[in-house]
Amino acid sequence: MNLAEHYNKLYDNSITKIANGDYETDHLIDSDTDQRFGITLVIRPDAMTNNNIQQFLTEAKAIEPDQYYYQNADIHITLMSIISCYDGFDLKNINVEDYVALIQRVLARYKSFNIRFKGLTASPSCILVQGFLTDNLNEIRDDLRAAFKNSDLQQSIDKRYAIQTAHSTVIRFRSELKNKEALIDLVEKYRDYDFGTFEVKQIELVYNDWYQREKHVKKLYRFSLPSQTN
Repeated sequence: MNLAEHYNKLYDNSITKIANGDYETDHLIDSDTDQRFGITLVIRPDAMTNNNIQQFLTEAKAIEPDQYYYQNADIHITLMSIISCYDGFDLKNINVEDYVALIQRVLARYKSFNIRFKGLTASPSCILVQGFLTDNLNEIRDDLRAAFKNSDLQQSIDKRYAIQTAHSTVIRFRSELKNKEALIDLVEKYRDYDFGTFEVKQIELVYNDWYQREKHVKKLYRFSLPSQTN
């Protein structure tokens, strides 16, 4: 996949929809009855990169204060959704140690790698930071797919879509956009902004809600990758 091409196409299609008022709002963000949970492998950007993202989000909040903004603790890249969030999933349904052991076997073959966060793209319901990755990330994903396919562990990998990108959702629309033209102008301003490059030295297995909110996330295991220089 040509990531730049993919992000550009997504941006062009989605910004047109947003400009025309044909965007989507998520009314479950504020719901106390949302019981969708799952387990996910996630990557966290470093503090400097997150702080650069917050600079953009601070400007966006001034334009559209009622939307949902990701705090630093919630910003992530989905390496792999192992069990996609569904209503009623509980950790009691699985043996976490079996998942950790399988993932550990796969990751043992890999060293750390870099991800670059450069520019913004959009979907009809979100604003996303564009992540550009080395081949390592998708090789890890392919190895995980094969390993889980050959196991008896509960999983729903690629059930929604086969993940190949390294984007991070940072704004979700939860209500009507009051100043969509100004928001689009701001997104355009940051369209090619370099938020930072960071080395991925750790990968987290988490139990999470749909939005990866810190208050609902339980860290199950943290995997470490040896440095590229080792």
